[in-house]
Amino acid sequence: MKKFLVKPETKVKLSKYDPNDKGDFKGDKEEGLAKLEKLNGKLESLQELLYAEHKHKVLIVLQAMDAGGKDGTIRRVFDSVNPAGVRVAAFKAPTAEELDHDYLWRIHKQVPGKGEMVIFNRSHYEDVLVVRVHNYVQPEVWKQRFDQINEFERALAENGTTILKFYLHIDMDEQKERLQARLDDPTKRWKFRLGDLEERKLWPQYMEAFEDVLSKTSTEYAPWYVIPANRKWFRDLAISTILVDTLEGLKMNYPESEENLDGVMIE
Repeated sequence: MKKFLVKPETKVKLSKYDPNDKGDFKGDKEEGLAKLEKLNGKLESLQELLYAEHKHKVLIVLQAMDAGGKDGTIRRVFDSVNPAGVRVAAFKAPTAEELDHDYLWRIHKQVPGKGEMVIFNRSHYEDVLVVRVHNYVQPEVWKQRFDQINEFERALAENGTTILKFYLHIDMDEQKERLQARLDDPTKRWKFRLGDLEERKLWPQYMEAFEDVLSKTSTEYAPWYVIPANRKWFRDLAISTILVDTLEGLKMNYPESEENLDGVMIE
């Protein structure tokens, strides 16, 4: 899955990334789902180990266009993990209180503690995406935020946080199908907003904004991955593979008991 990694100081052009790409995976959907099931089992064990060791912190950032699959990724990739050690933080339009503070204030409150895995459904990157596309702030404001975000993530990394950032890459045709499916299905219509259609008209502006995000904020300590996401099963397979490989690389171990248990027998 290294093909999808954005190396630092790479100038990203999203038109060169195929949202139907399967990388080095040669199998079909059935084989992909079988492999995903095995990865889910590994992830369950690794997350339990992360929680028990109480040493590392893991932050996962999900960004995408509307209907890009953030919710679906959370449901499928993290289906088997223990809720006691995993938390989802969803960032919507800021509240009045949040607007009274700097844009990272609400973000910092949600970062993971020791032994915890936190998934950001949208994130601090909205403040260089939405605010830029809709001209909520002047260019000189959002442009300086790239360096601020890099320093924020550097501080998290230097204090023991492992950061993985995933851009779920779909094309306009796929978005159209997914939005139409929401509109046609009474059980999913609640997720559809007329505002989604207005946002869709701004696709070129969002692509340009995402390209800047990926180019300017993929670092060694907080890398971005451009995940082909037209195929939902492959999206989940790619993210699960990267996550499992990363957690295995932490070389975690179960801690010893703080009590002396030698000779203890259960009657």
